[in-house]
Amino acid sequence: MSRAAWHKVKLSEICSFKYGQMPDKNDLVNEGYPVFSGYRIVGYSSRYHYRDPEIVVVARGVGGTGDIKMSPPFCFLTNLSIAALVKSSEVEKLFLFYRLASTKLWDLRTGSAQAQITIERLKDYEVEIPPLPVQRRIAGMVSAYDDLIENNQRRIQILEEIARGLYREWFVKFRFPGHKKVPLVDSPFGVIPKGWKVKSVPACLAIDPHISVPREGEKPFVPMGSLANNSMLITDFETRTGNSGSKFQNGDTLFARITPCLENGKTGFVQFLPDDKVVACGSTEFIVLRSRSLTPEFVYCLARNEEFRGNAIKSMTGASGRQRVQKRCFDRFLIAEPPRILLDRFSAIVAPSFRLIQKLYLRTSNLRQTRDLLLPRLLSGQLEIMALAD
Repeated sequence: MSRAAWHKVKLSEICSFKYGQMPDKNDLVNEGYPVFSGYRIVGYSSRYHYRDPEIVVVARGVGGTGDIKMSPPFCFLTNLSIAALVKSSEVEKLFLFYRLASTKLWDLRTGSAQAQITIERLKDYEVEIPPLPVQRRIAGMVSAYDDLIENNQRRIQILEEIARGLYREWFVKFRFPGHKKVPLVDSPFGVIPKGWKVKSVPACLAIDPHISVPREGEKPFVPMGSLANNSMLITDFETRTGNSGSKFQNGDTLFARITPCLENGKTGFVQFLPDDKVVACGSTEFIVLRSRSLTPEFVYCLARNEEFRGNAIKSMTGASGRQRVQKRCFDRFLIAEPPRILLDRFSAIVAPSFRLIQKLYLRTSNLRQTRDLLLPRLLSGQLEIMALAD
């Protein structure tokens, strides 16, 4: 199909617009319909505005005014959002979402103190669109990538939840295989299974182990921003020369030591290096945790444990906004070390999941790169789209 078949339309010709509103306090509930605030779900309501996913323009907000999002189904939109409701039968909603999201609407922002976008300015915005069959084929191709990416992200989340759940079941609640045959005994830690040993953290894992790294040559470098709040993944690491910062290898856990990164959950498991001998550097605000008598997988799950994190948070000192964990806090934190056979059994179960999480992340990154290369060419008509319209 010729590029000439594309034509320009104003958004007012194909969409109606509606501001969101703040939900009434009486409508807010613990579970219900998601309250979507332009960027994310911020709560739940007893009622909803829109049944179907809708195109959402971020009307105002720090750093993101003009961003385009797709709302979840059965959601309530706050007054930080504008719903762009497709009214034309000649426009595919998902295509329009991708078309707007690919350019964003930052040029439509007004205001100096706080940038915002108004419905009036949206109405005159022009977009170029192809015939409806082509829109549907393009939207279908791009959404197929998004579905694969979302599926991989969901699998990553589930795999991590299972591993951390198994840790809690075996080593916090003491409901490990055969636990009914093992009596509980008193200890400085509290009641623990017979045969388990009470140890301080430094006795069973190394804190910031010393690793010599030459200054010459480039090395992987992990900034704080590469750690996730709710996942073991370490993403978007860099390459730098020198040897400054923390040092770590595959199997180590990176534990944020500064506020608010620790409170937000930033903790990573190192498994992205090409082999176990390679040393990477990273932020000076990491505490590196390495197993002595435990296993790498156990150490990571321990670092995600609420009591372990709470102990570190309580030790923070320093100026407001720049408080840091005091490493001596680990000296008085006790853990119940399981027998070796149980530790090995745990890691034999969860280590494959850890590796699969890394593989799924790499697949997702490749999918996202391919989609991002394909999307602008599809949306601009640069690709041969005759076959798409068949």
